[in-house]
Amino acid sequence: MTSTEQQPLNSPFSADSTAEDVMAGVDLSGRSAVVTGGYSGLGLETTRALAAAGARVIVPARRPQIARAALADVDGCDVIPMDLTDLGSVRAAAARISGTLTRLDLFMAVAGVMATPERHVGPGWESQLAANHFGHFTLACELYPLLAAANGARVVVNSSAGHTLTGIRWHDPHFRTGYDKWLAYGQAKTANVLFAVRLDAIGRGDGVRAFALHPGKIITGLQRDMTLQEQVDRGWVDEHGNVIGADLKTSSQGAATGLWAATAPLLDDRGGLYLEDCDVAGVSALEAPMDEGGVREYAIDPDGAARLWDLSVTATGATPITR
Repeated sequence: MTSTEQQPLNSPFSADSTAEDVMAGVDLSGRSAVVTGGYSGLGLETTRALAAAGARVIVPARRPQIARAALADVDGCDVIPMDLTDLGSVRAAAARISGTLTRLDLFMAVAGVMATPERHVGPGWESQLAANHFGHFTLACELYPLLAAANGARVVVNSSAGHTLTGIRWHDPHFRTGYDKWLAYGQAKTANVLFAVRLDAIGRGDGVRAFALHPGKIITGLQRDMTLQEQVDRGWVDEHGNVIGADLKTSSQGAATGLWAATAPLLDDRGGLYLEDCDVAGVSALEAPMDEGGVREYAIDPDGAARLWDLSVTATGATPITR
C-alpha cells in the first residue's frame, strides 16, 4: 500500500450513514465473525448488525456475564471470556474459537481504552498499547489460520483520529520516562493503523485483507476514564452530562464505517487502507488539525508497519504468520 491509494472512492455512504444504511441488503448467512468489545457502544451496534445479516458472531469479553446480558436478545451470538491485557487469556480464547470454527470471515477489533491513568500490565507494558494493540495483534495471529481458510476474510481495526497525536515512540513505547495519557492513546491508535497495513501486506496472498478506521467522535464507554469536566471542556457534554457536541455521531453512525469496511464490494481487492465516514481517507499534513480528518503519513508507512510488527512478535511471542 502506498499513500497514493489513500484516496476517497466516492462511496455511496457518508458521515451521516448508519449501521442500518450500510447493512441494507447485505446477507452474511453462513459467515462467521469475531467482534472484540462487541457488547457495548460501537461493538454492540456492530454485533447486532452482523447477526441481523445472518452471521454467526463470537464476542470475546472481559466481563462475560455483562456481555451475555447485553446480547441476550441477539440470535446467533456466543460470548467467551477474554482480557486483551492478559495474553494467556487471549490465547485461551483463540484456542476456544479455533475449536469451534473451521473458518473466520470477519475479525472486528472494536474494543479499546482511551486516556487511562498510568498503568503497566504484563511484563511492564503501557496498558493502552497492550489493550489496544498487543492483545488484538496476538489474537489475530492466533486466529490467522481460520482467516486464511475463509479465502476472502477481512480484518477491521478501530483506530481513531487520535493517531494524529503521535507516531510510535520507538525510544520509549512504554512511557518509562514520564507518562502522558493522550500521547499513550495516540501511540496505540497509530499502532492500530500500522498493524492493519502490515497484516494486509502479509495476508493478501491468502485472501486476508485488513483495514483501519476512524469511527468518528461518539460518546460511549470509551470516555469512562475522563472526568465530566474534561468532557465539558472539550465541548462534548454539558455540566449535566448531556451530549451537546454538534459534530458527534450516534453509536449507529459510529459503527457504520467498520461495517462498511467489513462488507463493501467497493473494497474488494483493496486493503491496508485507513477509512473514515464510510470511505477511504486522504493523507493529512502533520500540521493539520485532528478534526479535519485524514491519516498521517507515518501511520501508513510500510517500513514503520514492518518494524512495529517485528517489535510486536518479539514482545508478545505471538505465533508468526507463515504462508
